[in-house]
Amino acid sequence: MHWRALSEEAPGPKWAGLFAEYWPDYKRWWLKEGDTARASYLESRRALKEHMPEIVPLYDDLCDLAGGGDQAARFLSFYCPPPYLAGCSQAIWPGKEPVMVRNYDYNPNAFDSLILHTGWQGRRVLGTSDGLWGLVDGMNDAGLAISLTFGGRRVVGDGFGVPLILRYVLQTCATAEEAGAVLARVPTHMSYNVTVLDAKRRYLTAMMAPDRPAVITHAAVATNHQENVEWVSHARFTATVERERFLLQRLTLHRDPEEKFIGAFLKPPLYSTAFDAGFGTLYTAIYRPRLQQMEVRWPGTTWSFAMDDFNEGRRQVQIPGAA
Repeated sequence: MHWRALSEEAPGPKWAGLFAEYWPDYKRWWLKEGDTARASYLESRRALKEHMPEIVPLYDDLCDLAGGGDQAARFLSFYCPPPYLAGCSQAIWPGKEPVMVRNYDYNPNAFDSLILHTGWQGRRVLGTSDGLWGLVDGMNDAGLAISLTFGGRRVVGDGFGVPLILRYVLQTCATAEEAGAVLARVPTHMSYNVTVLDAKRRYLTAMMAPDRPAVITHAAVATNHQENVEWVSHARFTATVERERFLLQRLTLHRDPEEKFIGAFLKPPLYSTAFDAGFGTLYTAIYRPRLQQMEVRWPGTTWSFAMDDFNEGRRQVQIPGAA
């Protein structure tokens, strides 16, 4: 897999170049159920204005950089996108230093492979890109880290693709409590578990859903189900219960040192090679929000980033089991 790390203080030519490169693939995905299956531009912008008003000016800037087209603007709103599924495991290390570790299990052919560092609207954000301004995990300069896992339910409703909700949290929140309030009110189109951790080691996990209120918990672990397993075949296939149990044991029975805890994510049962089914582990991310550091790891390889000293670059990564 070819990865890159890119930094741009304000939306500009680098982001416009990324959009031009990725848009043909995203457009195919976004239109796979037909143009009329997606919300109109007016509906999409109205929903953004209602639920995430602070980032509407940023959205408008990005739409302009994307060429101002109707379909691009509707896609960038992340409002009522096509459904998509991922695996993923995430946990808060039980030691003194605030550390969040996560595995992202997904189809390598439908992934940005991009670490994005931005200073949009005066707030620095660093994380793993999805949809070119959404994030599947990330951290901001206020010392807030966030990560998502799929919630293991088939229900699809009116709401936003969760990567944009993560971006919104990092653009506007500084603490786990503030993030929890946002996650409780912004509608999501599918069920997701979103874990947040702040610089004072306060954390929570929001179990979000399109058809019922979000449940805010003090869970330090999230895999691919919510309070109960509802989609049995998906749960069995992704081993969500086994992964959750394994992580809970590491938190309560073993109390691993930090490096050993991180290392467990690069081995079964957390590490997956189910790439043929679209659920292989693409990377392990480690966030240290107090230290403002992020690492991306693969078996035998580590790529480190710092909020204040971010280095752009490229990496060719061999992922065991991936084509």
